[in-house]
Amino acid sequence: MDALGSFGLTFALAGAAVVALPFLDPKDDRARTALFAICLVLTWRYVIWRFTDTLPPFELHFDSLYAWAFSVVEALACLGWTLGFLNLSRTKNRSQEATEQAARLAGQTPPRVDVLIATYNEDWSILERSIVGALGIDFPAVRVWVLDDGRRPWLAALCEEKGALYLTRPDNAHAKAGNINHALAVLRDDPDPPEFVAIFDADFVAHRDFLSRTIPLFHDRSVGLLQTPQHFFNRDPIQSNLLVGHVWPDEQRFFFDHVMASKDAWGAAFCCGTSSVTRMRALKDCGGFPTDSVTEDFLLTLRLDRNGWRTIYLNERLSAGLAPEGITEYVTQRGRWCLGLMQIVRSAMGPLTRGRLSLSLRVGLADAFLYWSVSFLFKLLCLLVPIVYWFTGATVGAAPAGDVVSHFLPYYTAVMITLYWATGGLVLPVLTDVSHVLTMPAALRATVTGLLKPRGHRFKVTAKGGDRDRLVVQWPMLARFGLLLGLTIAGMLYGSFADYAPERQEVGSTAIVVFWSVYNIVVLLLAMAACVEFPRYRAEERITTAERVRVSAGDCTFTAPLADISVGGARIRAPSPGQAGDMIRLTLQDIGEVAARIIRDTEDGFAVAFDAADGQRDALIRKIYCGDYEQPYSRVHGREVMRALVARALR
Repeated sequence: MDALGSFGLTFALAGAAVVALPFLDPKDDRARTALFAICLVLTWRYVIWRFTDTLPPFELHFDSLYAWAFSVVEALACLGWTLGFLNLSRTKNRSQEATEQAARLAGQTPPRVDVLIATYNEDWSILERSIVGALGIDFPAVRVWVLDDGRRPWLAALCEEKGALYLTRPDNAHAKAGNINHALAVLRDDPDPPEFVAIFDADFVAHRDFLSRTIPLFHDRSVGLLQTPQHFFNRDPIQSNLLVGHVWPDEQRFFFDHVMASKDAWGAAFCCGTSSVTRMRALKDCGGFPTDSVTEDFLLTLRLDRNGWRTIYLNERLSAGLAPEGITEYVTQRGRWCLGLMQIVRSAMGPLTRGRLSLSLRVGLADAFLYWSVSFLFKLLCLLVPIVYWFTGATVGAAPAGDVVSHFLPYYTAVMITLYWATGGLVLPVLTDVSHVLTMPAALRATVTGLLKPRGHRFKVTAKGGDRDRLVVQWPMLARFGLLLGLTIAGMLYGSFADYAPERQEVGSTAIVVFWSVYNIVVLLLAMAACVEFPRYRAEERITTAERVRVSAGDCTFTAPLADISVGGARIRAPSPGQAGDMIRLTLQDIGEVAARIIRDTEDGFAVAFDAADGQRDALIRKIYCGDYEQPYSRVHGREVMRALVARALR
């Protein structure tokens, strides 16, 4: 197919998408299967062409080995995408099942459920809202345990004040997994042991209906564990540092809203730690939480499967927590996930090991292994290939520009359109690549470390909270990406001097590398911008809302809409009824009357700080963090994201 034909095929795909996709439901497995099947055909059409028409004969010299090495990594990356496409071709929603089973359980004696909050070094403000949220779960027969590996007296006092149970242990062996296992041993010896345990990280706040939505799905006696998605009430570093949080959701939405729902359809859902519920009998059968991986949650699912227990997924927003607030914490967390997966691959639970393990989980392990080990290596090579071309003339394949376009463009267009449709716009070329580039060094390091030395690694806690009231530049990360950026620009300049530049391919092929280089420059510039962390002056997360409140100041009473609200105060869209420092009273829905002090005038009204009593503060925590102000994204619009990125670049 010539270049003209390739553009025809590409425009045909894009035109068909514009006409048909608005009428197709992304939750319809038939439509998903058809579209991802097209992606698979075009992907492997491209891969086969790469190996049959573009590579030199395999010989032991640099040009041949270089081209073949890149193509093998590219093919392995495409194999990973193939497994991803197969996974995404189906999806499952258990919400109706949860509702039906909840109705059937009404009137029956509810099971005993214990909520476990594992903590090590989190601040008072973080733990207060987690404890208050857990105690507010609307379900009978619930006990809340705080498992403190920090052994802090003030936390014991806080638990006593709020009504939670407090538990410590003599040492911190095996980190979080060991902490939970110690609690499980205590619970098994309790005169009234629980039938289920709900696990939460210390920064996660459970919604009121967490157990009333999850426990009914254990009507199937083969279900050992139920995972729910992780949502966040703050912006992650990419959202914050690139100033796109108002148009781009957190990076985990693709995984929890789409990948996990698809894995559940294939029977390959797995435990992600926090916001999960596990049957005590299942935990007993597999010996508690595994301690031989830094991702004990994933490994728990594999051991449950080996013992005949299933893991399922309920894709509902039933809790919210803190996303990593700094880019260093963001990268460290993903490096730990990668290291844990490599430990599992090297263990007796790997995808190719003997023993009972379902095919769906074996395929899921292979998919995860290819994602962490190959896709980030491929991303690094994609950044290096243009640099090598400009300075040496070496290529990863020889083909006319028309052939490159005719095979690559239809495949890439089909994949991007399908993923955009299936995920509600969560996969965008530039911003998705920025998140991958940021994670790339940590993932590559963890892959090598985990494969060569799978044992003896300590669990690294992701730091949450703390002061972030100043501008911080992560210079080591910025320098790393700056080096790649500088080499790319220098290579393009060097390549423009015909008297010194190495011999090149035809003009059309060089034009493709020019486009490739410019794309890399944009991604690297944004990755560098993400390494600059802007100050965050607010101690509490503010939630945008238009809820109306009644304001009382002396004899003056009126109703006005809120602009935003936090546990500590609110902003009201109305003229201020007094001066800074004056006391007023606000009547909030579900809270009642709360004393407040005017602190300043704003452009559209005034701001107040609450002077709430303890009981009112707990009610405010539940109101703000337990689902009343849920703000899910509807759909990402690429133009708005690009507009925000341009604004960030001009700042």
